[in-house]
Amino acid sequence: MKKARIILAMAFLLTSFSAQANAVSAQSEAKITAENISEENSQGISHKLFSGKDNASSEAYETRKKTVTASDPGGDTAEYDGDAETAPAESNENTAEISTKTIKWDSSWKYADFSKIHDDTVTLYRASSNRKNKVIAVNAGHGTSDGSKYKTQCHPDGTPKYVTGSTASGAVYSTAIAGGMEFSDGTPEAEMTLKTARSIKDILLENGYDVLMIRDSDDCRLDNIARTVFANENADCHISIHFDSTNSDKGAFYIGVPDIKEYKAMYPVSKYWKKHNRLGNCLIDSLKDNKIKIYSSGYMGIDLTQTSYSTVPSVDLELGDKATAVDDKFIANASQGVLEGVNSFFKK
Repeated sequence: MKKARIILAMAFLLTSFSAQANAVSAQSEAKITAENISEENSQGISHKLFSGKDNASSEAYETRKKTVTASDPGGDTAEYDGDAETAPAESNENTAEISTKTIKWDSSWKYADFSKIHDDTVTLYRASSNRKNKVIAVNAGHGTSDGSKYKTQCHPDGTPKYVTGSTASGAVYSTAIAGGMEFSDGTPEAEMTLKTARSIKDILLENGYDVLMIRDSDDCRLDNIARTVFANENADCHISIHFDSTNSDKGAFYIGVPDIKEYKAMYPVSKYWKKHNRLGNCLIDSLKDNKIKIYSSGYMGIDLTQTSYSTVPSVDLELGDKATAVDDKFIANASQGVLEGVNSFFKK
């Protein structure tokens, strides 16, 4: 009997020792696992934890690779292999792209048959974010090599011009598109209007506006009527960029509809002239706010080909003249002014 008790006691001690050993082993394994996870974290490798109620041997974590991609300037974009619920949503900040569409001339468009030069296309740029759902036609003035060889009708109803501009009053036909002037330093106006128009395009796109870029090359095969028709059919407003031919650094102004009863009664001017002038006033007010010098009241009334054929709000915006110092700061301020003027006009 005494011998049996000794055997039972020894068995109890062996069982206790085995349980303690298992516990120590489990703690050691847990420590090793924790150290491994800590080591992975110190190397910057992302991980996720799995909790398995029914499976005690579930994987403690899963390492994920990191790759450098062109769309991530920081160079650390996680490449996730897990399921969709555990992977974060892909950011649009670096991957969103501006889409473009080439638009061809359509001879069936209203007033298309009045154009003499329409052998080119225009590009529609669509904003990638914060979309305003408005298309702004930006027209870099001039830039058609043989535009002066052709004549187009001043008004769609055939009446003569009322106010002298680049074409004298009383004329029924005007130059299809003029070559423009040269700045005091010899820079062609067409070169400077294109540089400015591209800056305006960029800031409008950044702020959610789509942009119909009427001219985006040194030689655009579109006359004034064709440019206006493209804007009529594909945009919500039309802003033509110019610099005046005077040499006094006079400041910026827009050419709007003159206060002439007969002209205001002519279609399409009769329907749109108030919108033309309101767009011009919005632009001038915002240019002034952005430290662009303004000429007189900022308005000059001339019955231009552009406004005579426009069926969307439309202005010729003269940002200065041949004596204006058009440097990068000037262009940046003017571009910001145009953006704010467009915001004001569309109440954005």
